[in-house]
Amino acid sequence: MREFSPLQPGKASLYLCGATVQAPPHIGHIRSGVNFDILVRWLRASGYDVTYCRNVTDIDDKILRTAEQEGVQWWAVAERNQRAFTRAYDALGCEPPDVEPRATGHVPEMIMLMQRLIDAGHAYPSQGDVYFDVSSQPDYGSLSGQRLDHMRAAGDTDDDSAKRDPRDFALWKGAKPGEPTWPTPWGPGRPGWHLECSAMSTKYLGPTFDIHGGGLDLIFPHHENELAQSHAAGDGFARYWVHNGLVRIGGEKMSKSLGNSLLVDAVVSRVRPVELRYYLGQAHYRSEIDYSPAALAEAVTAYRRLEGFVTRAAELLADESAAADLATVSSSSLPAAFSAAMDDDLAVPQALAIVHESVRDGNAALTAGDVAGTAKRLGEVRAMLAVLGLDPLAAPWGAGQAGGDLRPVVDALISVALDQRQAARARKDFAAADAIRDQLLEAGVVVEDTPRGPRWELRS
Repeated sequence: MREFSPLQPGKASLYLCGATVQAPPHIGHIRSGVNFDILVRWLRASGYDVTYCRNVTDIDDKILRTAEQEGVQWWAVAERNQRAFTRAYDALGCEPPDVEPRATGHVPEMIMLMQRLIDAGHAYPSQGDVYFDVSSQPDYGSLSGQRLDHMRAAGDTDDDSAKRDPRDFALWKGAKPGEPTWPTPWGPGRPGWHLECSAMSTKYLGPTFDIHGGGLDLIFPHHENELAQSHAAGDGFARYWVHNGLVRIGGEKMSKSLGNSLLVDAVVSRVRPVELRYYLGQAHYRSEIDYSPAALAEAVTAYRRLEGFVTRAAELLADESAAADLATVSSSSLPAAFSAAMDDDLAVPQALAIVHESVRDGNAALTAGDVAGTAKRLGEVRAMLAVLGLDPLAAPWGAGQAGGDLRPVVDALISVALDQRQAARARKDFAAADAIRDQLLEAGVVVEDTPRGPRWELRS
């Protein structure tokens, strides 16, 4: 680990390898979005002016294969799945990047980069393709810690007959029947995967930028190849590399090919999106997550403990004439221990421990009727949860996920039942009052009697 010292004081630039949109996202894909959303939020809470760029790879071998199998246009596959990724990012509360470039919109920049590499003797055209000469770059392998003489063939072409060395990787792939093409000085074709990210990142963040992110599985060959071609072209490229761990099932990487993926759309039909976000964001970003329904259920319970305190505290303070402005959350309320944890390589598990500690203290203040103490803890908890994208009172969760626009209707209907229950209790018909409470519980509504009257919430 190194201390973060940005290229420009007070500013931070971040490029994230986003989705390759050959299929809708599973929770392994979206973990990256959540982890880097937390990083961006923390940088901004720390006072940095952040430029966040997250690309979309919308032309790729996998996309072309999917289109062929489905008998549709390649761009239809890309568009459909990009929308699915955007929907998943939005559902889990990931703030949109400042710019989200598509690979197909940046072919001119890729052509210029290839020309620079050819002119510098680091790349060569061959049979309509263009390849990067890995032996021409002395530090090739430095990012992944590999030696060139131990590397296998790149495996990115049908055969290696056009290459000088099987380990050379394709910058440009010559035209094939039925595939999309763009014109270049070396013939029509389409870009290679690695070339795309070097061209897009430097276009928006400059030849040298601060942070490059992505999954651990991208270190080699993708990020290694990005680094090699960018350095060979004379760009400083990324100064810090940040990689998130993978989500596994039964010890295996979650992937479409293994048939073990959990699509985001399916998971958020079983738990609320904010609860899935808590689950994906609670571990240290570099660690692996081995998915299980039990682990997800534990995360749901943990988040609802936090949510329950925030909801009850906000209700108490809303009843007080001297209540603080609940719409305002200030980073100045962040406990020093939380900030120290986040500054220590984004140690979210330790940061969440501070959140839960503050919630315990806040619940004690609530029980004691300590309004000032409750307000203080509520401010701390909401400030911390805002950094993690989990504040129950903030968008998008503040609109009321459970029930959405129907929440006022549900509230009104339950209020009728609670009024009938109160009337039964007033006439000492406790059997009727208990029956109403039990019927609500069967419907998933938990009723809690408080000094300020009954309150309800949906059952965990």
